[in-house]
Amino acid sequence: MQQLIQLRWIAVIGQITTIATATLLLGINLPVADMLRVLACLIGFNIFSHLRWHEQRVVDNNQLFLALLVDVFSLTAQLYLSGGMANPFVFLYMLQVILAAVLLQPWSSWTIVAITGVCAVILAAFAQPLTLPFDYAQGMSSLYVEGIFISFIVNAALLVVFITRITQNVRTGDAALADLRQRAAEEEHIVRMGLLASGAAHELGTPLATLAVILGDWRRMPEFRDNPELFAEISEMQVQIQRCKTIVSGILMSAGEARGESSVKTTIKVFLDDMVAEWRASRTLLHFEYDNQIDEDIAVVSDSTLKQMIANVLDNALEASPRWLRLVASRSAQGDAGDELVLEVLDAGPGFAPAMLVQFGKPYQSTKGQPGRGLGLFLVVNVARTLGGSVAASNRPTGGAAVKLTLPMSAIALEDRHAS
Repeated sequence: MQQLIQLRWIAVIGQITTIATATLLLGINLPVADMLRVLACLIGFNIFSHLRWHEQRVVDNNQLFLALLVDVFSLTAQLYLSGGMANPFVFLYMLQVILAAVLLQPWSSWTIVAITGVCAVILAAFAQPLTLPFDYAQGMSSLYVEGIFISFIVNAALLVVFITRITQNVRTGDAALADLRQRAAEEEHIVRMGLLASGAAHELGTPLATLAVILGDWRRMPEFRDNPELFAEISEMQVQIQRCKTIVSGILMSAGEARGESSVKTTIKVFLDDMVAEWRASRTLLHFEYDNQIDEDIAVVSDSTLKQMIANVLDNALEASPRWLRLVASRSAQGDAGDELVLEVLDAGPGFAPAMLVQFGKPYQSTKGQPGRGLGLFLVVNVARTLGGSVAASNRPTGGAAVKLTLPMSAIALEDRHAS
């Protein structure tokens, strides 16, 4: 619709120029007053259209059809007053027909064809031809041939400009639709993974509990209790089993089947501090830097999905850089978009391969050379996107990789509940 409004303004300028040239320079006798009335109606309709469609983003076929009908009828009125079918600008009907074929549904396009045909018949039957010399044999020196040439150039130029724009809009829409389809496929993949994980968590609960009981019995047996080395190994096994049970509980919680646990109200700084402390306690890392730069604390809901997303990024960085890791947390104001939580994970590993950066966030894209890898970052990207945020990956100039998580605070904040 915006393209049609622009095209209509060009038609207004073209009609004013043509009327002035024909009457003032060429001395052709035209009903200028009546033609200016038609032009005033077209200008009024275009101003109304601009105000009507400036904000609204959705236009249906019927509205486009009525807009093109107004253009056809205004062109017919001007041709009727300026020679009818003898006017070389009668070929501008083809512009309306081609635009209808591109923009409208088939029934609407054929209706425009029928209406322009009826208008052409009316012009041939009732319009008074212009009083012009019959000098077609003079070629480009003929006024009528010059008019046809100008009409051809105008038609061709407008068609190239506006069909190109319309085609670009269609391609943009197709690209957006393809992106939505890709996202739907990825989310369906996540749902399947979630169902498998939930089922596996149910199945793992019983054997983990059995192992925990057996190890508890072993700790009390003299053969193991009196052997410091075996006793330490049993203690480590109990810690790892407890970690497995925590992971299983987290999966069930995410699936809506929490074992007596619920969401907890906290603040963003406490949430991050606790999450980092919990993650740090269960991993072996030589040097870990955690920089919480958030000044103004706000109340949020402790979310297990968000915890897992951040832990996935940290785990991936830890695998690439087991000696050094850095996490920076901050808030950034984005104007009308509101505050955003920014988490940046830096490592000193080999960095991302160029192909990996291009496919970042796609399932089963990994440089670790092991099947099934790459799902962690895939889940991170999709969780961030579900929360309205984004994930960006890059290589650091000094070596290593950087992954930046950006999430809107409104996705996790408690409304009107600020913590000091």
